Amino acid sequence: MTATEELTYESTSRFAQVRDDLRLHYHEAGVGHDTTIVLLHGGGPGASSWSNFAKNIPVLARRFHVIAVDQPGYGRSDKPTEHPQYFVHSASALADLLDTLGITDRVHLLGNSLGGGAAVRFALDYPDRAGRLVLMGPGGLSVNLFAPDPTEGVKNLGKFGYQPTRENLEAFLRIMVFDQSLITPELVEERFAAASTPESLAAAKAMGKSFSSGEFEKGMLWRDAYRLRQRVLLIWGREDRVNPLDGALVALKMIPRAQLHVFGGCGHWAQLEKFDEFNKLTVDFLTDGENS
Repeated sequence: MTATEELTYESTSRFAQVRDDLRLHYHEAGVGHDTTIVLLHGGGPGASSWSNFAKNIPVLARRFHVIAVDQPGYGRSDKPTEHPQYFVHSASALADLLDTLGITDRVHLLGNSLGGGAAVRFALDYPDRAGRLVLMGPGGLSVNLFAPDPTEGVKNLGKFGYQPTRENLEAFLRIMVFDQSLITPELVEERFAAASTPESLAAAKAMGKSFSSGEFEKGMLWRDAYRLRQRVLLIWGREDRVNPLDGALVALKMIPRAQLHVFGGCGHWAQLEKFDEFNKLTVDFLTDGENS
């Protein structure tokens, strides 16, 4: 059995009590590597670090110490419903997790959609702890210049929130990808089982509410993008129907050290639809002139 094959859900699964009232679940691989990369998943119903990154973790673990976090409210992490704006909530939970694990060096961050927004918030709030950022269709940083708001993906996400049925979940998942063969009955069932529990539904509602009440401006990351001093790789699918490609333009303009890579024939899940190219692009970006 190869090292890659040994990295199963069970063998990488970990828990950490990061606060008295918050326990996080995460996956860990590549222990022993000097550089840590944190993976932050998207915010769709039933999402988790494993559902987003199961295939990427073994590849990245060849070069990095990988921490793939179930963000608060998702996967097997606790699901509090009283919390600040979600990006702030997730970023502070990540800081506490790193403290708990004794990781004091800078960490690279790779975030998809909601996780991309949490990664940016972490870099803004903890600039001395964040290394380079790889952001795939990041929430909060994306400002649609031509595509309508709300997008198809956001509409379908809201529809599941009001009517949490398998049919609505499948409709949402199908908008996520260009390659429809990725949406299998097994995936739909797995995501529905995770998304339809009372705890998950309540956490999703609280997450959504945090973007429109209280300090919701903390979610408008594009306003502070100029403050990012890290090198940032923006990755977009040309056919992204959740955060469309035109949403990248403001971020590309505002972030001082940004670059953009666009995959054709790709939706919102570049890490799956363009698996090999995505992994190579990410590793090359994170290791190029490693100390710069």
